Amino acid sequence: MKNNYIDPSSIVDQGVTIGHNTRIWHFCHIMKDVRIGNDSILGQNVMVAPNVNIGSNVKVQNNVSIYTGVEVCDHVFIGPSVVFTNVINPRSFIERKDEFLNTLLNEGCSIGANATIVCGVSIGCYAMVGAGAVVVKSIPPYALVVGNPSKQIGWVSKAGMRLDFDSNNHAVCPYSNETYLLENGSVYCNNDEK
Repeated sequence: MKNNYIDPSSIVDQGVTIGHNTRIWHFCHIMKDVRIGNDSILGQNVMVAPNVNIGSNVKVQNNVSIYTGVEVCDHVFIGPSVVFTNVINPRSFIERKDEFLNTLLNEGCSIGANATIVCGVSIGCYAMVGAGAVVVKSIPPYALVVGNPSKQIGWVSKAGMRLDFDSNNHAVCPYSNETYLLENGSVYCNNDEK
């Protein structure tokens, strides 16, 4: 049994696949051929455009539109009122559906409230985008970015804790005790494969 909840005020178009234990709250519109994994939550007033893939254990907070071209991997958090785009130079009088640029939200990344993600970027695994940031270029795994345009100000662990690297470029997550290595401008968790 799927044990899903879809609020009666929401619209789910034909061809949508929804995994087990997923919840879709008030006033959502899930358009055709969308795929949503297990144990995900879509908050109030979320729109998911055709052909979007959303992984498992994803949390999409209220008032988010996920447009065609955005791919959401497992364990991603999308804060309230996050904005995605899919055309770099929109004009109301020019049809540019054949110019959509893809945006990839890799596993475990988090995007803070009211952030804007300009299309054509990749947000690395477990990266964290601060509230209100405007992301115009790709972000490496475990990076912490803030501001407009977004700028990297540090590194975070899988648990979202700031990492403080020692003179040997090692850090320990204060929440999980996992160890991390900073090497050639990239961060690796002791459990990751290089």
